[in-house]
Amino acid sequence: MRRGRFTGYWLMLPAALWLGVFFVIPFYSLLATSLYDPEGSVLTGYDVTWHVANFADALREHADELWRSLWYAGVATVICAVLGYVLAYAIAFKAGRWRNVMLVLVIAPFFTSFLVRTLSWKLILADDGFVVDFLQTLHLMGEDDRLLATPVAVIAGLVYNFLPFMVLPLYASLEKIDVRLIEAAGDLYASPARGFWKVTLPLSMPGLVAGTLLTFIPSAGDYINAQLLGSTNQRMVGNVIQDLFTNTGDYATAGALSVTLMVIIVAMVVLYIRKAGTEELL
Repeated sequence: MRRGRFTGYWLMLPAALWLGVFFVIPFYSLLATSLYDPEGSVLTGYDVTWHVANFADALREHADELWRSLWYAGVATVICAVLGYVLAYAIAFKAGRWRNVMLVLVIAPFFTSFLVRTLSWKLILADDGFVVDFLQTLHLMGEDDRLLATPVAVIAGLVYNFLPFMVLPLYASLEKIDVRLIEAAGDLYASPARGFWKVTLPLSMPGLVAGTLLTFIPSAGDYINAQLLGSTNQRMVGNVIQDLFTNTGDYATAGALSVTLMVIIVAMVVLYIRKAGTEELL
């Protein structure tokens, strides 16, 4: 009995070591970087001087990119939620024997590089591409209008790349719902729409919340879509951080901006989960 008391701790040890090496230590390094002396450089070296003014400087200089990242991620998440719910609902309740095939099609993009998929969208939305030609034929776009290097292109790339992260948890929640509960709502004279709002949607909330988090968090920190599908006017905070770390060498500002983004996302996630009230996630 006493020997089995520590079994759980031994089983947790590999995960704890993994988190310690690949999360705690890098996070400590990032936090220390955000408190570097801004007068340092790659050549002269940096010292941790607890220079908290780095955070104020980072926000003052890059508030636009930070807000743009949260805005693009929010819009992309809402679009993914609408499209993903419809797709997950169809797979869970309407696909029948085609269910496994549709699930494979959802995850099929993961077999291709993230970079290749984004480059494909650059070709699709090109100025001489069929999408622009089609919209111009319908007079929905002018002759000089374009899709690339616009917020539409960046958000479209985010939606495409992160849509599976919304669909899969939604499908997992919808697939667990007892169909007899939906039928009972109809037997009690509830319309299909009312039955959806009162039965299906509440029961699928854990999947919706999980999908929202899995979509919003990586979207807010993404920089590939803005780099390839946008322009300097669509730069996101990930582009700024990448540039500060690799090109400018301003580690202090890059670290402060990274920690700021992390704190904002964590605060938003905690508030969102508490408002959503899903006991399974709490």
